Amino acid sequence: MLYLDSYPVQIPLTVQWGEMDAFQHVNNIVYFRYFESARIAYFQRMGIIGDPNQNIGPILASTNCTFKFPLSYPDEIICAARVTELLKDRFVMEYCVFSKGNDRLAAKGSGMIVSYDYKENQKVSLPDSWKQVIAEIEKEEL
Repeated sequence: MLYLDSYPVQIPLTVQWGEMDAFQHVNNIVYFRYFESARIAYFQRMGIIGDPNQNIGPILASTNCTFKFPLSYPDEIICAARVTELLKDRFVMEYCVFSKGNDRLAAKGSGMIVSYDYKENQKVSLPDSWKQVIAEIEKEEL
């Protein structure tokens, strides 16, 4: 699983029977849920979710997925996330879904996450604390 080495946040998940569609593979919308799970795990590692007194938080502006291989039940997968670019008020997060049962990449994608002031309902500059913790997680300066 060398492919996953460049993803500092990884979570294991099990493909569920109910995630499949009429074509007997995991429905495309489920991959976005997998990405969400990896994204939230990354945010938890950053320490930026779960505090109701926090006004500044992340908001997903856009996301995409490229399907590489159809998943089906039963399978164990690894969903992973990494940050690849920091901008003034946003950052790019890349995701992948790796099938352990088939030993191959099933999907990859990305999301644009904006720093958002939920009290003022507007985007704001990335907090320095976010930049610092992302650099620590990624073990490099972006």
